[in-house]
Formats: sequence, C-alpha cells, structure tokens
Amino acid sequence: MVGPQRPQFVLFGSSIVQISYSNGGWGSILSDIYARKADVILRGYYGWNSRRALQVLDQVFPKDAAVQPTLVIVYFGGNDSMGPHSSGLGPHVPLPEYIENMRIIATHLKSLSENIRIIFLSCPPVDEARVCENTSSYFSELVRTNELCRQYSEACIELCKEMNLKVVDLWTALQKREDWLTACFTDGIHLAEAGSKIVVEEIIKILKEAEWTPSLYWKSMPTEFAEDSPYDLVLADGKTTINPSEWTYHREIQWD
Repeated sequence: MVGPQRPQFVLFGSSIVQISYSNGGWGSILSDIYARKADVILRGYYGWNSRRALQVLDQVFPKDAAVQPTLVIVYFGGNDSMGPHSSGLGPHVPLPEYIENMRIIATHLKSLSENIRIIFLSCPPVDEARVCENTSSYFSELVRTNELCRQYSEACIELCKEMNLKVVDLWTALQKREDWLTACFTDGIHLAEAGSKIVVEEIIKILKEAEWTPSLYWKSMPTEFAEDSPYDLVLADGKTTINPSEWTYHREIQWD
C-alpha cells in the first residue's frame, strides 16, 4: 500500500459502478474532486444484483481489515428490478428480498466501524424505447420498465429513511432534466456524462450538508502535502513562489 494513508471512499455496486470511469463517468469525476484528499476505490461488477453482492460482502468488506473505509457509496437495483425470466434464472430479485438484501448490506457496513459513512443510490429510470432497440437477440425475455425501476427506487429510499442512511434519489434527480431520455444515457440504461454529472451533484450535496464529523465535503478536507515550497512556480517578482495545491481551474465544473 502506498502512503500517506488517505480516507478511503469505496464505490460498491453493479455496472453503473463498474463503468463509472467511462464516458466522463461519476467515479472519475469524484476521483478528480477528491484528488489529494481521499482515495476513491472501485468495486463494481457488471450485471450483478443484490444477491451476488451478499455472496462477496465479507470479501469486499472484511470485518478484520486493518483499515476500514471512511465512506461507502452503494448501488444495486437496476438488475434486481428486471422482470423475472420464465426459467427462474437471471438477475431479477423480488422486491421484498431486494429490500432485505440491501438491509443486510447496510447492516454489515455499519458494523465495520463507528465512523463509517454510507450513501445509497436508488434505481434510476431507463429509456425504455432505446433499451428495446438495443436489446440483442443474444438475450431472451429482457424486461426493463420504468414502473419496475420506480418501485425499487422507492423501496430503497424508504429503507434508507428507516435505517437513517443518506440516499440519492436517482429516479427523481435524472428526470428533473427535461431531455433526460436522450441526454443521460449511453444505451438507455448506463449513464452518459450528463447523467453522471447529476449523480456527482447529488452526492456532493449530501456530503456538504451532512452533519458528519469530520466532514467529508471536499472543501473541508485537508489537502495532502499542501505546504508552501521553494520548488513551486516562481511569480513574476522573481522572489516568491505560488502554491498550486488547491488549484481547480482545470475542471469544467467548479463543484460547490
């Protein structure tokens, strides 16, 4: 492990997590925002549902780890909410079981440390028309509907209220944008850059407003090796240097 040791932010979930560094994804944006402040660690698994998450929960988050995460952002639900396959195979998880699985995940994470912080992401909507257009004949009976997404999103939000967890309501947040159907997805399901920016905006809002000590809002966290140095760039006076450790001018969005 490289040092110094920074707070660890773990992204845990299915494909919306695994590919969150693609297409201007929300994982890559968070890594940029938290550069020199926290290590963003990716634990995403394409096609997974909450059942598979439970199978690896102790391996991804062992209770005896020397260092526990500071923050875990969890997303499962998109695959769980798919319609059941007639064979009994596939990613569908009945809603009551999905709720219980997410409860187990939250309970396990809470048990890792008194100081761990948790944010759940609820199930986002989909572009049903594009999903149908893009569905390959390689798959059978692939059912994704916004009504199912809504039900699983609401269930996730209600569970978070019950367990006093922070939650991003992706179902609502994405649809606030008028052109969400065309702008927010790459394929009708996975997030394009515009959709990812909404995810980041909602996460940053939670981190800024949460009454957590210490704060995990990026502007409140210390910057690693932020001291002035004679090796920094020299100003026009030829006598003084300027410390660049807090520069963010390279960002398209100056995240609040």
